Amino acid sequence: MDSPSKSADGEIDRTSADGVAALDRAIAILDAFTTDDRSLSLAEIAARTGLYKSTILRLANSLMRGRLLERLDNGRYRVGPATFRLGALYQRSVVAVDILLPIMRDLSERSWESVAFYVRSGDVRTCLYRVESKHPIRYTIREGDVLPLLLGSGGRVLAAFSGQQGEPYETIRETCNCLAVGDRDPETGGVSAPVFGPGGVLLGALTLAGPSTRVDAAFL
Repeated sequence: MDSPSKSADGEIDRTSADGVAALDRAIAILDAFTTDDRSLSLAEIAARTGLYKSTILRLANSLMRGRLLERLDNGRYRVGPATFRLGALYQRSVVAVDILLPIMRDLSERSWESVAFYVRSGDVRTCLYRVESKHPIRYTIREGDVLPLLLGSGGRVLAAFSGQQGEPYETIRETCNCLAVGDRDPETGGVSAPVFGPGGVLLGALTLAGPSTRVDAAFL
């Protein structure tokens, strides 16, 4: 039977069937960063995670040894290069980029709108790839952005082909597409379709999105 041990800062680390508390805290530190953050201070990480600063400093040393975190000259932290490698590995494990990206670029060039590829992660969806529109006024999203699952055409497609019951999911499964205007953002419209792999396995959702003044029912 595993027994709890006390860390140097007085917090108790417990090993259980659910995992290791110290590892959970290290993950929380990395999760504190968003796509809007270039770097975070120790105080900002503490505020976002609820962890003691002493705990963060201890775990940050381990994360830095693994190149998952970097400490800048001004004392702030940013995610390290190993996270980029892991992200690239994840991207390539989901779908063949050499097949998907040319399709996305062609779709964006033909429509003059932004195109994104989303994957489901529990009750949210993550943008794995994106090609931006050449329009000066366009829908902008970044790779790594996390959005609600049940809002927006991309999320609804992922939910529909993951077994979500009721409408509009029954209709989406029949038509294999979804148009949503002003669903997640009142000024944005999008149309999405599922992407399947070998054996009919759902890989993700391909979304074409832009201002609702351009991407609407008439657009189709």
